[in-house]
Amino acid sequence: MISFLRRYQGWFAVGAYLFLAAGLYTGLVSSPADYYQGEVVRIMYVHVPFAYNAMLAYTIFFGGSVWYLWKKDPVIDNVCQASAAVCLFFTAIALVTGSLWAKPTWNTWWTWDPRLVSFAMLLLILSGYFTLRAFLEDDEKAAVYGAVLGVIGFVDLPIIHFSVEWWRTLHQPLSFSTRGVSMAPGMLIPLILMSVGTSLLLTYVIMSRTQVVYLRHLLEAKQGRLLGATKL
Repeated sequence: MISFLRRYQGWFAVGAYLFLAAGLYTGLVSSPADYYQGEVVRIMYVHVPFAYNAMLAYTIFFGGSVWYLWKKDPVIDNVCQASAAVCLFFTAIALVTGSLWAKPTWNTWWTWDPRLVSFAMLLLILSGYFTLRAFLEDDEKAAVYGAVLGVIGFVDLPIIHFSVEWWRTLHQPLSFSTRGVSMAPGMLIPLILMSVGTSLLLTYVIMSRTQVVYLRHLLEAKQGRLLGATKL
C-alpha cells in the first residue's frame, strides 16, 4: 500500500491545484454576489467544501477503524491516524469559516444551532482520539481503543448531515437533496470546483500523512531493536 501511495500521490496534488485554482477564481472573481448576503457569500466556497470533506475524512477514518478491528493491519492504523488528523484540521477550518460567515449573516459568532453543535462534537471526538493515543503507552491497545472510538463517533455524521432537516435551525437547508438543487448555476459551478479540489487535496494529504506515520513507526521500531541489542 505504501508504494501505491508514493506512486500516485503526485497526481492528486496536481489535480487539487488545478481545481482549487479554478474554483478560487470563479468563486472570488467571476461568480455573482448573493442578493441577500452580498459579497459575504463567498465564504461559502471555502466553508462548504471543507465541512463536507471533513465528514468524508471521518468516513475514511471510520472505514479504516472497522478494517483495523477486523484485520489488525498496522498500515491501516496509519491510515486511521492520518485521516483523523486531516479530519481534525478540516473540521477546525469549517468551524472558523462558519463563524466568520455567521457574524454578518446571523449577527453572532456562535449559536447553539444543531448543525453547529453536532459539528463541534466531531471536533471533540477527534480530540479525544488523539488524547487517547497519546496517553496509552501500548501501541496495539491505543490502536484498538482508538478504532473503537472512531466507530462509535461515526454516529455523529448523520446527525450533522440531517440536523437541518430534523430540527428547526438557523442553518440553511440542504442545497442538494431529493427535492433538487437550490442554487444558481453561477454559484454552483465554483462550489463544485472547490469541492472537487478540496476532495483531491484531502486525498493527497491523507496519502502523504499516512507515509509520515508509517515511517515514524518504522523508525521507532528500529530504534527499539537497537536499544534492545545494546542492552544485551
